[in-house]
Amino acid sequence: MARLRFAAAVLVGAAVLALLAGPGLVNYDTLYTLVWGRQLAHGQIPDLEVAIAPTPHPLANLAAALLSPLSSWQVGGLNGEAATIAVVALAYVSLALLGWVVFALGRAWFNAAAGALAAVIVLTRVPVLDFGARAYVDIPFLVLVLGALLVETRRPRAGGPVLALLAIAGLLRPEAWLFSAAYLLWLLWPGLRTAARGAGPDRAGAWRDAAPLVLLAASAPLLWALHDLLLTGDPLHSLTGTRDNAVLLGRVTGIEHVPSAVPRRLGEILREPVLLAAAGGGLLALAWRRDRRVRLAAAAGLLALAAFGVLAAAGLPIITRYLLLTATLLAIFAGAGVFGWLELLPGRERTWWARFGAVALVALLLFVPAQARRIDRLGNALASQEAIQARLGEIVEGERLRRPVAVPNRRPIPLLALWLELDPGALADAQEDGLPRRGSYLVPATAKVARDYILDRRDRDKRIPKPPQGWALVERNEAWRLYESAPP
Repeated sequence: MARLRFAAAVLVGAAVLALLAGPGLVNYDTLYTLVWGRQLAHGQIPDLEVAIAPTPHPLANLAAALLSPLSSWQVGGLNGEAATIAVVALAYVSLALLGWVVFALGRAWFNAAAGALAAVIVLTRVPVLDFGARAYVDIPFLVLVLGALLVETRRPRAGGPVLALLAIAGLLRPEAWLFSAAYLLWLLWPGLRTAARGAGPDRAGAWRDAAPLVLLAASAPLLWALHDLLLTGDPLHSLTGTRDNAVLLGRVTGIEHVPSAVPRRLGEILREPVLLAAAGGGLLALAWRRDRRVRLAAAAGLLALAAFGVLAAAGLPIITRYLLLTATLLAIFAGAGVFGWLELLPGRERTWWARFGAVALVALLLFVPAQARRIDRLGNALASQEAIQARLGEIVEGERLRRPVAVPNRRPIPLLALWLELDPGALADAQEDGLPRRGSYLVPATAKVARDYILDRRDRDKRIPKPPQGWALVERNEAWRLYESAPP
């Protein structure tokens, strides 16, 4: 019965979040994952090396393969639309689970009030809502890593269950590998140190007992490398491909940029009042609580920052998504900054903490209107992009497109590959490849549609190539134009 209530609460939470953020929209990376999953389910080897292909995440590809039957169902006359609807629904469920696990951790580390405030903070941050509504893998990753922290909080030195959750998370994002390694070292250090001194079990026995945990901790990077090796012939394809894309797209990389990027990116996610509450909460908790739960929270935050630095040092792009874990842990400390004093006995420390909490709460409340406007703008942006995509679907559904199909740049390629059941490499990117001599060309009807849907402010190339001379306009609506070459 308790599980049914929990499931019902999660579904209600997902529905509320969908109303808050607006219509979901599957992002470029996850659309590619759906295409690859369908190909894997059909026994085909997907081409992971197409131009500007996203990083292939093994667990996401497996999930997409399991969803592949939905790719054959037509919704509104479009193949794959049922799969995208399912992915968006799962994305909002993941957001609801994130809210629950943040609350549970905040309650376990501090108290229920701190946990509730932390959950509200996380679920009202525009980047979190945005990445969740667009079905990025980062939200399920957060749920898994925070779930591992929750298990360790409730059952100190739990071992296998924590490493299992981190191993699953490590098939979505590599940061979990560092958590697994650090946790494994912490688990094994006392026994191995004793064995090294010649006391207790011998060294071989200590390693033999530790072998299952070592294998579990190493499973994610090994499985990821095997995944890449089988699909591309290169066990390091994800690393090198992501690094190459960062260079091609002009993304900021390098460990030297981390000190300046971290405060700015965390500010983008959390905003100033939350950072103030988090800083105070962390310092006060470390100074006046000094218990295992606070040390675990602080260690998790430091590991999350270290993982971000490792990614930057490896040449991966420095982007906001990679700091979501750090930001979420800071949000829990922000909850502690406001309500952590409730756990203290009456006295000077409780009084000063309560005073800081009152100041932090007022600052948070003062920023509520601005945050509400940001969420409203996000909802409008998602609704606009969803409408543009729906208009694209109308043209694709209503016309038998002459092959090859061309688009202005790379962004519509995975969606059209899903809808048209094509290999992404069969679609022409007019910016990169030029327009084919014959076929179809889908182009935005206005500059606003292009700006809102297929262009990004960080793009180096913002051209929308014009249709070739002699191609005829055969279909149009308020968002898109379809041109075709003359019959051969």
